[in-house]
Amino acid sequence: MGTPTISVILPVRDGARTVDGAIRSVLASRGVELELICVDDGSTDRSPPILEDWARCDSRIRVLHTPPCGLVSALNTGIACARSRRIARMDADDEMHPERLAMQAALLDDDSALALVGCQVESFRAGGLAAGYRIYTEWVNALIAPAEIARAAFVECPVPHPTWMFRREVILALGGYQERPWPEDLDLLYRLLAAGYGVGKVPRVLHRWRDHPQRLSRVDPRYGREAFARVKAHYLQRVYPMPAAVVWGAGRTGRRLVRLLEREGLPTRALLDIHPSRIGTTWRGLPILSPERLSERAQAWTQEGLRILGAVASRGARGEIRQALVALGLKEGEDFLMVA
Repeated sequence: MGTPTISVILPVRDGARTVDGAIRSVLASRGVELELICVDDGSTDRSPPILEDWARCDSRIRVLHTPPCGLVSALNTGIACARSRRIARMDADDEMHPERLAMQAALLDDDSALALVGCQVESFRAGGLAAGYRIYTEWVNALIAPAEIARAAFVECPVPHPTWMFRREVILALGGYQERPWPEDLDLLYRLLAAGYGVGKVPRVLHRWRDHPQRLSRVDPRYGREAFARVKAHYLQRVYPMPAAVVWGAGRTGRRLVRLLEREGLPTRALLDIHPSRIGTTWRGLPILSPERLSERAQAWTQEGLRILGAVASRGARGEIRQALVALGLKEGEDFLMVA
């Protein structure tokens, strides 16, 4: 086999029930020369012999057996062994479209400002998706352009991790994946954005993304709400520099953000809230103002370089906050950001 144009990294931990379908979908890719690096992360089921059987049948497949060290270690192991400058992610319980790799590689090659690209997804689950997951899938699929993705990056992860394709040299220069007490994909995404790299997406559904109760995002505390809030607070000022913030939301979500930003050295100037019992009071010495006061203060805040951060968890609040701020002539990504 010649030098591959794309290296696909497939971590596997006890994936015997689904890994055949994942491998089959990768090997069906069209228009690319690929290698598939399967990193067996200490599986205790039949995954190891299944992977070895595939490797004997197809010279494009390499299998690496490691102790059970976790996803970050498995990904870094695969990247270190990859022979291509383009690295694609794949999960052992997903399926990719035959055109995914070729279309993502073309997008990377066409835009030198991009270091990472994803694609739109079809989410699926035995028995059907829950309403919340359908909403999240619609949200991520609507984010295509690099500017849209960057603006949305502190709401949720705007590019599903299993769909990633990135430039190997960039990821290695940033230190690869890192073990932190929060999601490894957001950690790396924020480091990319902080370094000035663009993140894009192919505007086509090219990946089938499986949801199930045992996904790491459902069972590992590193993917819980508190961990998400910590990683956002840690990187917010690194991606969007500001001397201080104004937080829209004096409820639990907003107060948690204020506390975490303070630990990171970013002060909050004021809180905004629509709840009548909160308006006019203070919390930790911060005034809680009505959004009606925005017309008086917004210009001065933006001239100082402050950013308004929307941190309200209730469904629909994000759109209402955005609408109110845009009506004042403020620009998302410059004057304000949504962070919940």
